[in-house]
Amino acid sequence: MPSKNLPHSAPPPATPHSIELDRSPLTEAELLAMPDADYMNAAQMAFFRIRLSQLREELLDNAAATSQNLQQNETPADPNDRATVEEEHILELRVRDRERKLLGKINAALRRIDAGDYGYCAETGEPIGLRRLLARPTATLCVEAQERHERLQSLVAE
Repeated sequence: MPSKNLPHSAPPPATPHSIELDRSPLTEAELLAMPDADYMNAAQMAFFRIRLSQLREELLDNAAATSQNLQQNETPADPNDRATVEEEHILELRVRDRERKLLGKINAALRRIDAGDYGYCAETGEPIGLRRLLARPTATLCVEAQERHERLQSLVAE
């Protein structure tokens, strides 16, 4: 399990990777090329903070665009056209609801970065893995724990 880092403590001494962070954010290739011993170091945490923050901004922009779109009071006279517009609004709202839920997961992931817990399985404390976090930056479980969780849910659903 990672040691708890205070989010606003003094910066750690310069290392080759913290110097890279000052140069520019890591690329995915640079991230994946790092040795396992560097898992969730400051540069990696900064990489995922940027990625999550960008994703959050995109979702907030989408929500604002949806709000503006829905505020337009154009009601077509034709009942078929009106039904089509209403169906489009319903679908758009459904997508935004999913994005709202994702926004909560993004904010939770950013809090885990601040706490120093990001990248570690909530059940086992084992590393989640960089490849999994690149694919799903809000992941809280390692692959094995996620599979157990899904098997258990499928048994309960039957």
